[in-house]
Amino acid sequence: MYAIIRTGGKQYRVAESDVLKIEKLPGAAGETVAFGEVLMVGAGAEARVGAPLVEGARVTAEILEQARGPKIIVFKKQRRQNHRRKRGHRQDLTVVRITAIEAKAKAAAKATTPKAVKPKADDTAAKASTKKAAASADDKAAAKAKKATRPKSPEKPKSADKTPAGKTEESS
Repeated sequence: MYAIIRTGGKQYRVAESDVLKIEKLPGAAGETVAFGEVLMVGAGAEARVGAPLVEGARVTAEILEQARGPKIIVFKKQRRQNHRRKRGHRQDLTVVRITAIEAKAKAAAKATTPKAVKPKADDTAAKASTKKAAASADDKAAAKAKKATRPKSPEKPKSADKTPAGKTEESS
């Protein structure tokens, strides 16, 4: 049996007695640590995949040592600018040995989850919401039709005899 656990922002496939180097965890050598974020547990047809985690599954491990990873060089350069930065980095690691993979039985998990039964009130609420949606669609259609049949505002009549301002017909 194996499990997939998540720790330190990474995922690991583990089996009993595996030795892993993972991101630093608090604790001294010889202490026990438990991983609760189990994404999958089992093997073959009996494998259980969580959504996102498997309920009741747990992986325990023993801390073997607190170590450091290999040194990496971080070198930044901007060409033709006389700009160079060289830095080193060593990641802190914890070396662990997986001691146990615990998972509740599949039947027990099914027995504890209650069956979802929809009450009749939900059916009436669903019908009411569909009636409401239909009524609002009818209201929108009626408003659109009313807007289309509304008479346009009357235009000002164009006068046939336009005279320049300040002049009257008598003075001509």
